[in-house]
Amino acid sequence: MPRSLLLIPILFATACSSPGSNAQQPTGTADTPTPLPVPSGTPAPLPEGVPFTAIRVADFDSPFALAFLPDGAALVTEKAGQLQVWEVNQKAQAVTGVPKVAAGGQGGLLDVAPAPDFASSNTIYFTYSEPRANGSALALARAKLTRGKAMAPRLDNVEVLFRSGADGDGGQFGAVIAFAPDGKSLFLSSGERQRFTPAQDPNQAIGKILHLTLDGKPASDNPDAGKVGATSVQVIDPPEDTEAAKTAKGRPFAFDGPNPAPAAIWSSGHRNPYGLVFDASGNLWEHEMGPQGGDELNLIVKGRNYGWPNVSFGENYNNKPIPKPKAGDGYELPKLHWAPSISPSGLIYYTGSEFPQWKGSLLMGAMSGQALIRIALDGTNARKADQWNLDMRIRDVAQGPDGSLWLLQDGAKGDGGWLMRVTPKK
Repeated sequence: MPRSLLLIPILFATACSSPGSNAQQPTGTADTPTPLPVPSGTPAPLPEGVPFTAIRVADFDSPFALAFLPDGAALVTEKAGQLQVWEVNQKAQAVTGVPKVAAGGQGGLLDVAPAPDFASSNTIYFTYSEPRANGSALALARAKLTRGKAMAPRLDNVEVLFRSGADGDGGQFGAVIAFAPDGKSLFLSSGERQRFTPAQDPNQAIGKILHLTLDGKPASDNPDAGKVGATSVQVIDPPEDTEAAKTAKGRPFAFDGPNPAPAAIWSSGHRNPYGLVFDASGNLWEHEMGPQGGDELNLIVKGRNYGWPNVSFGENYNNKPIPKPKAGDGYELPKLHWAPSISPSGLIYYTGSEFPQWKGSLLMGAMSGQALIRIALDGTNARKADQWNLDMRIRDVAQGPDGSLWLLQDGAKGDGGWLMRVTPKK
């Protein structure tokens, strides 16, 4: 998922600690970027009435995330564990050296993002569900991407920087990477693995937005910086609903070393966060899937609690109600919510020029909603502006280094999944 580093001056420390304050991958400089070559492909089957056309340029196997490198090449993750490098009008190349992933359900090879200094370091960051003794856990890793015309691309010097702990099976990983505007730290979304209550447990890193250094250590300005968590926690398997989670019996999980969770947490009370991005003012925006309904767009603020599973605008999958959020309940209200669910996935802050009327908006995909959605921003406020039905599950949205717009369709309908280049309708 594209996390471009917006090349603008930002007072990061002030911006991220309160409203008014994700970094995406590099989108060029303030000068006019060099356009990418015009891709060839076949017209994507879009419904009548959308204000754009799309060319299907490459096919992938259940793709999850898309990120562009400064030279215009694209990295695409496939959930089964393959990382692909695609260049315009060339066949995608598989990258060797990717660690083994625990593929299945919502797990696998997940997000990917070039480091802020990729142009000089060739470093990429990526997330995946790592096989563990008792299931799997979210892992954040980095590696050097080595590629050239006469060689197959590969990952060198792979190192795992952070593990969420609390191993288990199933559930949502979140796993989206967003670099801070100053390029010196990163934010990582961590899903609650469909276990509900850990999203409120400060000793567990799941159900949280985490703030880490580029080496994967808890950032020094986090709310509980320096705090060490419990040496073991109770891990529950996915219960039936929010009420059952409160009394579910767990099994002990002991950490291999000091538990970094409390010191790494930036915000808590999240369910399935699949979108994370900074706008031009330094505001950190996140979207997450609710249960049955209750998908949210949130403005992420340091130290705030976003309520899951204690409150939600959705309901349990067995139709049992969940208390609704309300002002004064101690939880941060979402800026927007959706019911029924749209299953948001992928999020960018659009700065391109091909769609000038969209500049400064958030663009996000919808999987069950099968749409591209535009969110208009006004400072720290947001409103639903446009929702274009595309009759396909949009897994990710990306902006190329030249400002071009790209969509990734995830292939859940049995058609494999593909990458699309989007242009205005003439």
